[in-house]
Amino acid sequence: MSLTQRPTFSVAAKKTLQKIAIEEAISTHVFNATATLPPVDSTGELPYVESNYVADVKDRLTNVEARVKAMDEAGVALTVVSLTMPGIEGIFDTAQDPVEAERCVKDLGFVGILINGFSNVGSADQVQYLDEPQCAPFWAKMAELDVPLYMHPRIPSPSQMRAYKGYEFLGGSPWGFGTETATHAIRLMISVLFDKHPNLRIILGHCGEGIPFSINRIDHRLRHFQPHHTPCQLRLQDYWEKNFYITTAGVMDDGTFFNTLKSCGEDRLLWSVEYPYEDYNEIGSWFDNLDLNTNSRAKIGWENARRILKLD
Repeated sequence: MSLTQRPTFSVAAKKTLQKIAIEEAISTHVFNATATLPPVDSTGELPYVESNYVADVKDRLTNVEARVKAMDEAGVALTVVSLTMPGIEGIFDTAQDPVEAERCVKDLGFVGILINGFSNVGSADQVQYLDEPQCAPFWAKMAELDVPLYMHPRIPSPSQMRAYKGYEFLGGSPWGFGTETATHAIRLMISVLFDKHPNLRIILGHCGEGIPFSINRIDHRLRHFQPHHTPCQLRLQDYWEKNFYITTAGVMDDGTFFNTLKSCGEDRLLWSVEYPYEDYNEIGSWFDNLDLNTNSRAKIGWENARRILKLD
């Protein structure tokens, strides 16, 4: 997750509705982040959507001027941008170096790390999840750097798409994104990752990928499972309340918002958009008109992002 520079917020800015959005996608003219490398069918979403929408998204993924104009129109003071999915996680390369995280934060001024779900390690179906033992050095480095990790969705690997046969388009943002990422997050909770590194901070988008509505049920059922299946020291709810932060990216529904707010609390919920796949004005106007008090609106709209990403 990158910024061109760390901004300084004036007292006046704090009193106005100057929102911060942190799940905002980019691509580059050097590297096409919307496809695996090498490209593999069914690993990207744009082939399934309307051509006009694809053209618009592809333009805005690299068009800085259009992005800034849209921000100004919607009262967005700052966006945190990251490579869209599958991003570098879609490169079929077996080498993964935690030193890259350190270089990004210490040398390049990144305010966090975004990972698009699992990483390909050799082919479309050879994948690595973040709870696996080989990722331990990465997590140790993240704990040392003390920056959050945004876990962004991606389409399930081709071998896991059987449930979507005939409906492959559902494997992306309409449904598969949420189930894939929620499962990944649950794996992290159970894996003892947060027992080893209790101060890690994970950010999930889309109002928590459905976890706020499921986690009580998961804990309730795990009570009856053999203990060796769940080596983690605490309930999943405990990790949820301490280690996870949630954004509203891609969501524009009052009921979902307020139920997520109830699950997370106003100190762990952050407004976001998911530009250019979503529209700053549309989701910004929805948020501006929610029935929130001034303090809650400020926390969710920009103060939580400033605090978690250390933007001051």
